[in-house]
Amino acid sequence: MKRVLLIAFSLLSFAAYAERLRFEDRARIVNVSDPQIAPDGKSVVVLVARPNLKDNRHDAELVLVDIASGAQRSLTTDRRGLAQPRWSPGGERLAFLANANDKRQVWVLPMRGGEAKKITDAANGIQQFAWSPDGSRIAFVTSDEIKKSDNRSFEVKDDDFLLNAAPSPSHLWLIASTGGDAKRVTSGTWSLPVARPPGPLPSPINWTPDGKSIAFTRNETPSSGNSDTARVALVDVESGTVRTLAAAKTQQSQPTVSPDGRQVAFMHAHLGELQSENRFWLVSANGGEATQLTKDLDRNLYRAMWMPDGKALLVGAHDETTTSLWLQPVTGGPARKLDLGGIEPAAPYWIEANVGRNGALAIVASTATRPRELYVMDSVSAKPRRLTDFNAHFDTLELGKARRITFSNEGYDLDGVVVTPPDFDPAKKYPLVLQIHGGPRSASTTAFQFLAQLFAAQDWIVFMPNYRGSDNLGNRITRAIIMDAGAGPGRDVMAGIEAVKKLGSVDEDRIAVGGWSYGGMMTSWMVGHYPIFKAAVSGAAVNNFLDQYTLGDYNVLRAQTWGSPYTSEERMKFWLEQSPITYASKIKTPMLILSNTGDARVPVTQSFQMYRALRDNGVKTKFIAYPLSGHSPEDPVHGMDVDRRYVDWYREHLQ
Repeated sequence: MKRVLLIAFSLLSFAAYAERLRFEDRARIVNVSDPQIAPDGKSVVVLVARPNLKDNRHDAELVLVDIASGAQRSLTTDRRGLAQPRWSPGGERLAFLANANDKRQVWVLPMRGGEAKKITDAANGIQQFAWSPDGSRIAFVTSDEIKKSDNRSFEVKDDDFLLNAAPSPSHLWLIASTGGDAKRVTSGTWSLPVARPPGPLPSPINWTPDGKSIAFTRNETPSSGNSDTARVALVDVESGTVRTLAAAKTQQSQPTVSPDGRQVAFMHAHLGELQSENRFWLVSANGGEATQLTKDLDRNLYRAMWMPDGKALLVGAHDETTTSLWLQPVTGGPARKLDLGGIEPAAPYWIEANVGRNGALAIVASTATRPRELYVMDSVSAKPRRLTDFNAHFDTLELGKARRITFSNEGYDLDGVVVTPPDFDPAKKYPLVLQIHGGPRSASTTAFQFLAQLFAAQDWIVFMPNYRGSDNLGNRITRAIIMDAGAGPGRDVMAGIEAVKKLGSVDEDRIAVGGWSYGGMMTSWMVGHYPIFKAAVSGAAVNNFLDQYTLGDYNVLRAQTWGSPYTSEERMKFWLEQSPITYASKIKTPMLILSNTGDARVPVTQSFQMYRALRDNGVKTKFIAYPLSGHSPEDPVHGMDVDRRYVDWYREHLQ
């Protein structure tokens, strides 16, 4: 009896003294990604990355996890640029990408023992690859070499302002899986797509089961502004003959061939309408008219994977304030949502999941209180089972509670996520911090959010609203942002704030707002229209849509709905009306501005403009620039710096 009481007292003491989340805990997050089930169905290989603060990088390894026992074995050590583990069809080898002389190449590891062998030597590195069905060859994508010359001038087309050389087309090559001379398959001024983070991986290449052809996505030029020309195609690997599949449609991607080779599923907008949600379509491998398979599944789908019997596709999307998976029959009809038991598949523009030959699923997922882990489902009807424990540290922390909240505005039924502080007392008043998601085609969910939990640890209520333009509540809401970049979404955010206030615990005199990318744009918009905020953090914000159109990496694509701002006074006026910088003179809220100097997605010029405007109007502001490429700091040191600056700025103005 004494022992039972002692244990009970110990548990109570642990609960009473459990630590809250701190800045340093970001460095303890282990990132799990890209699960791949072995052909025999007995194990899963995953990419596991850990922060290395000393060298300011993420150290990755490939880990083999036994499905029955959860036992782990590291397959690689001390490799840079590690990515894309892929099993050979027989399972006796594992190929992956890793650096060689700072360029990613394909390596092949024998699973019965021995060292990995580098089999490619592409001058510009490998972007992606795929095994042939018999395992004898590997197809890969690399960009063409540019002839060196003392004259480094180049013609600018629909490219971003950071470009320092003409973009080179990327094409398909073949090589024996044991190595040797590579053979070019495709060529021309057109290009396969490349990754432009933040965004999805390059649209994957996919062999037909007979090994004679490869499905891929073809862009008419390598310029980012022309990516709307993308069409799915098949190439005959012997002759190099390319034929497009779906008639008279563009903005296609992610072709994946059915197990019998007769059909190709691909991603395209709902009903072919510009700015609509992504849906999946089917087309014959012989080409022809495509049919929309998922027209009744009203969500912005991210990925489709064939089930082994070829009778259904597994698809995923944001769904209210979570991410869901559905089984979509290829004969049409309603999709069946899988019971995921409360876990949320990771969906950073791509569902982190894999379907085994036996119909089992490997899923990288998180919960509200734990970052990503590896889960398996023995079938689509089974319950998920966690195989890894990489992020067990977060079970020892006292975290905030995340829950969905719903509200309505102007005929739209919307939602968001509220995170309350640990030891939340509904009788007390707390500051409210809004964290607005980017995109705008994205969503705030109840999955583990480090920054939101860090805010909650400061005794702040956190609200993450899903406004019109978000992709979690149907095509009507996704499309509602067309021709209305800030005003309508801003009113939605205000309606969400009113819903949170009804909880009765918000200190209405202490409200802050922040976000990154489109979330930064919405932050700049909100403080220029609603004088209720005591502090704002605007990260990589779209403050001037003219800069976004003229200088950003997807430039002219933005004129598809608004029309070019340079073709008439009316259109120029409209573009300026949509830009937060137009209303900078109305901003009184102290604002912290954050941006990478090498950001091609949202040029740093926009942050400079907002900084200068606020300084000229006597508004308290600070502008922190990171001398990094990319849309946000991805290294652990600067990532932690962003978190700290958020909290310090809010503390200064909310306490």
